[in-house]
Amino acid sequence: MIIDAWAQHPTLRQMQDPIFDSLRRWTKTPPLSVAPPVAMTVAMMDLAGIDRSLICAWYAPRNVMISNDEVAGFVAEAPDRLIGVGSVDLSRPMQAVREVRRCVEQLGFKAIRLLPWLWEAPPTDRRYYPVYTACCEMNVPFCTQIGHTGPLMPSEVGRPIYLDQVALDFPELTLVGGHIGYPWTDEAIAIATKHENVYIDTSAYTCKRYPPALVEFMRSHGRDKVLFGSNYPMIMPAHALKDLDTLGLDADTRAAFLHGNAQRVYQLNG
Repeated sequence: MIIDAWAQHPTLRQMQDPIFDSLRRWTKTPPLSVAPPVAMTVAMMDLAGIDRSLICAWYAPRNVMISNDEVAGFVAEAPDRLIGVGSVDLSRPMQAVREVRRCVEQLGFKAIRLLPWLWEAPPTDRRYYPVYTACCEMNVPFCTQIGHTGPLMPSEVGRPIYLDQVALDFPELTLVGGHIGYPWTDEAIAIATKHENVYIDTSAYTCKRYPPALVEFMRSHGRDKVLFGSNYPMIMPAHALKDLDTLGLDADTRAAFLHGNAQRVYQLNG
């Protein structure tokens, strides 16, 4: 079984947003002109042997690229394969709190995700704190991006060290840092080691690009701390998994990485 901890089913708004022009240049892919069907995302999962994918909403200042209701609609088309992850507008604290509750109680989402580079604010910014409180109340993880950005936006707000203070302030909160934290992966490993409820997912990186320190962490005391993620459609899940065998993971560690840790962290059945 394989669970992809970080994916998106994109809307046309998201894929055509100018903020992703740099990514399109690097990957040599033109912007979409037609919104892809959910069946395409499921087909890409099938090619990689992915059983379930957590797909997320994208909320930015004054810009909703993928709404929570759109994510709920995508999940409804493939409920056995897709799992919803919500997002909120940081600029409206009480609305954000209510939206976290709606995402969990009404839409059935399993986590909330916000990207510091979109908001140009680190996770210690006061605007996040009502969201952390709501996630604790709803008993769902808070997910974020750690490391440098592909889009031409500030990277410093994604330094993993910021999660240290958040974890100290909210020891009940489960935190998942996606994109491995590079070039500060050692910081990510240190924070995940220090705090019981802090985890790392490998989205946006193929197996052959994992830093050696992360691979060693996975093989040793971090075997219960790292989750597989692809960042589809930016990286196809089959490509993300291509060199999995080169990591040298034993059977138990491999199972934890590919699905066991995600099942536990996101409280997934089956």
